[in-house]
Amino acid sequence: MISISKDHTKEKAVLTGVELPGQLNGETRENLKELEQLSFTAGLDVVGEMIQERQKINPAYFIGSGKVEELNILLKSRDAGVVVFDEDLSPAQIRNLENALDAKIIDRSTLILDIFAKHARSREAKTQVELAQLQYLLPRLTRQWTHLSRQVGGVGTRGPGETQLETDRRLIRKRIEKLRSELSQIDKQRTVRRKNRENSFRAALIGYTNVGKSTMMNLLSGSEVLVQNQLFATLDSTVRRVQLDNDHQILLSDTVGFIRKLPPHLVASFKSTLDEVKEADLLLHVVDIHHTHFREQMQTVMQVLEELDSHRKPILIIFNKIDLLNEMGIIGSLKSQFRNSVFISAARHIGIESLKQNIVQFMERNFVTARLTVPMEQQKFLHYIHSVALVEDQKHEGMETEITFRCSRQIYNRILQKLGEISEDGNKIHYEEEKTG
Repeated sequence: MISISKDHTKEKAVLTGVELPGQLNGETRENLKELEQLSFTAGLDVVGEMIQERQKINPAYFIGSGKVEELNILLKSRDAGVVVFDEDLSPAQIRNLENALDAKIIDRSTLILDIFAKHARSREAKTQVELAQLQYLLPRLTRQWTHLSRQVGGVGTRGPGETQLETDRRLIRKRIEKLRSELSQIDKQRTVRRKNRENSFRAALIGYTNVGKSTMMNLLSGSEVLVQNQLFATLDSTVRRVQLDNDHQILLSDTVGFIRKLPPHLVASFKSTLDEVKEADLLLHVVDIHHTHFREQMQTVMQVLEELDSHRKPILIIFNKIDLLNEMGIIGSLKSQFRNSVFISAARHIGIESLKQNIVQFMERNFVTARLTVPMEQQKFLHYIHSVALVEDQKHEGMETEITFRCSRQIYNRILQKLGEISEDGNKIHYEEEKTG
């Protein structure tokens, strides 16, 4: 199917995909739907699409030479100057296609990187995106790319695409090293900020891009994180304090959205941002239950978590957008399949109290009740316990204070670590009892 747009102010593009043996029925067409959304987010006007069934990828053009001729005719009939491929292309394939079509060739990674460049606001995000772009484009530097970066501009050439591609590889490598150094400094600053938050219970919102994470962050925290119906509308992780009830408070992080075939350089560059996931005590996996391929999106998220070595962390699955379902029977089926799950509509404020209760129940299952006897000379330690735990009872007997408190397992381990440091200094604090609640 070819859709024709009426927007004459944007670069016009044709989407191209290849259907290979073993792919699910309709998978390629669904992938092109996502590619169309990516293209729209990048600022392209999609005026057509082309899918070819092949046994294997053509090493010279990705698609067959006959399809290249058809694509050329389609480009001219639609007055389009951009071709977007749903896979990554080799430098040789890009060069051959540019020569054959006299058009700008953009592959999937280039398009995603361009969107990140468009949405980068903070110094950290801009640095991360520029590093990922340069690492991806370095082996793809050709005469054609230099020509396009100087005279064409537009989608696929933002950021360093406009300022670095006309320089030689030596200067680009030098720039890459400088960006890595800057990110290292930013990462150190972020680590200090995390250390200041280490005594709080931390949860991180994760999920496929555009599933409603930012809407949920705003709803739970009362903050105003940008919400747009676009892929990757927000890149910077946001951390907010959320009061679940009178006794339970968490720090909630909203992380960058995941997507299938996320460029590896992008994952590497956003390491410090994605560390919010690695440092979390609980992952809140938000799923758009209304999406046709939400199960495949869930698999993509788990694959990214594996890349981050965070797939074994406790996960609460939040099936969002239940208000859009036509058939509610799917909820019962999913409840039996995913025991740690809750069903909500962030937009309609449905099921939010149930979500909070589920998080509280998780915290309670991982809470510890402990009693310590602390000598008078260690009153600072008492103040520390008051700052990180919920004190249930405190009694003074002679030169000692007996304190009973509750806290998460993670915080309790930190208390024990501090207790060990004090004991090494010769100050005895008596540990009497521990039980999980």
